[in-house]
Amino acid sequence: MQGARRATENAPESARPLSPSIDSEVVAVAKRRNITNTDKRRIVLAAAACTKPGEIGALMRREGVYSSSLATWRRQYAAGELSDATVTKRGPKADPARAELKQLALVTHERDRLLVQLRNAQLVIDVQKKVAALLDQLTPPTRFASP
Repeated sequence: MQGARRATENAPESARPLSPSIDSEVVAVAKRRNITNTDKRRIVLAAAACTKPGEIGALMRREGVYSSSLATWRRQYAAGELSDATVTKRGPKADPARAELKQLALVTHERDRLLVQLRNAQLVIDVQKKVAALLDQLTPPTRFASP
């Protein structure tokens, strides 16, 4: 018992076991793979070239793909969807009618804002006219002598 205790006491720092308070667990971070159409086409063609039993399984393990993915890519390849020219983005597609409605809403909002600004400017002009008329009434007319 004492021999075991002495062995760890005299061991270098790197050989000693970690204390229980230190967390040495490595947490894996999931990352989604992005496989390009070129790679999908290459894998489909390689799978088509497989002739011996077990070759397709070995190919899928080597490439890290599932059989369902390979089946989907085969259908896409047969439909001609795996060319580099047809890169489709994920998410909602652009709708021209929706873009037109959005543009119309922006223009309408701008028009309403400008109408409010115009009404305010007309109000200020009306007030200035009234103030000028009142000032004309308060000041006596000056008579100029004619020569």
